[in-house]
Amino acid sequence: MPGSAELVREGLRVTAKQDAPRLSDLMPWSVAPLRLGRSWVRAPDPGTLRARWRALVDAEDAADRERLFRPSRARTLYSAVGQLPGQATPTGRLYRAGGPCPEPVRILHGPFDQQWLLPDHRLIDSARPELWRVAGERQLYVVESAPLPQPCGPPVVCSALLPDGRSPAGRPGRIHPLYRRPGGAEPNLAPGLLDLLTRRLGRPVGPGDLLAWATAGARHSPDGVVVPLTSDPELWERGVALGERLMWLTTRGAHVPGPGRLPPGSGGRPRMPGGRRPYVRAALPARGMPRSLGYDPEGEALLLDGGRISPVPAGAWEFRAGGVRVLEAWFAQRAGVPADGAEAAEAGSLAALRPADWPQQWTSELLELVTVLALLAELEPRRTELSSLVADGPRLGDAVLRAAGVLPVPSAARRPASVLDHQEEGPEGQFALL
Repeated sequence: MPGSAELVREGLRVTAKQDAPRLSDLMPWSVAPLRLGRSWVRAPDPGTLRARWRALVDAEDAADRERLFRPSRARTLYSAVGQLPGQATPTGRLYRAGGPCPEPVRILHGPFDQQWLLPDHRLIDSARPELWRVAGERQLYVVESAPLPQPCGPPVVCSALLPDGRSPAGRPGRIHPLYRRPGGAEPNLAPGLLDLLTRRLGRPVGPGDLLAWATAGARHSPDGVVVPLTSDPELWERGVALGERLMWLTTRGAHVPGPGRLPPGSGGRPRMPGGRRPYVRAALPARGMPRSLGYDPEGEALLLDGGRISPVPAGAWEFRAGGVRVLEAWFAQRAGVPADGAEAAEAGSLAALRPADWPQQWTSELLELVTVLALLAELEPRRTELSSLVADGPRLGDAVLRAAGVLPVPSAARRPASVLDHQEEGPEGQFALL
């Protein structure tokens, strides 16, 4: 039975969680996940998307094209839809569409799977144009995990790619852009939050610092993801440094931490040190797709039929998001029926068009993912320790934020900003100012 000191500490932690502000209050503007409506517009490789587009526009008659397209209440071959912001795609109705395939773009599917998407608004039920409108080199996205009865995995993941926001468990979370306008303008933060933190911590706090702290310090709660805020300057610096390392990993090196916060010899990209880097020890099948993915704990090896990749630390194999093993979900997306409830690839459908053989690029991506997951697993004890230290130390809870006027957040901060600096093509080539 725990002693009185342990009970006191646990009570403080519970109080901290109850008094911690929600991520949805600190980063008030959030967007629901993309709703594709048809899984064939997304794929692990761009060549597959081009083949699917060609099959659609080469359909012999209207009925065949409609069957391939898979119409929904939101999208049919006759829907009049404008371009997605920043994308140069045609806007004529799909029943008469032809020509080259829209250029696929890289996106983040779920919290860790980098895939490709056809960025054509005519093909997607709800593409969330407001997300595309603020995309850019400086933009980062916080993907909030979906609420689950037994949370498993990181509460938030930072992405430099536009995320679709899907959860491996099939339950959607929310997407929080760091900036409300293109070019890294107007942070998506509660008004007055940065000024309050700067005063209480005695040092400048920028949008990136807050994002790093949230990445390291966010926690699951029954009310959604919460972000306990410390008022200890040294603990704040420690949490920001940890958060920057986590952001560097989840963005695959796209986010560059501050000076001295990268591992020595990393070269800017996530890499396991020395002989711990995973390699292909036995080649994957030269023809066809691996039928299964397994793990040899004694040899620390991933097994893809006769293929063997090692060393793969147990932490990478066991790493879960939304209650699902990340590596198993990644493999299922490429070798068989998707693991997240997407439509089955029935014979004759566009979703059934996929590579016949395992591409070499997928092996490279798998090695990178193993590296990222292994390094994230190594940092998990530091996240747990940070949580305990914040719970046991001085905090800025809801009451402090309300007294400072940071909470409640103005309703305007929860809505997207008006962007009036460029034209966007509407249906049938018309233009509209937004």
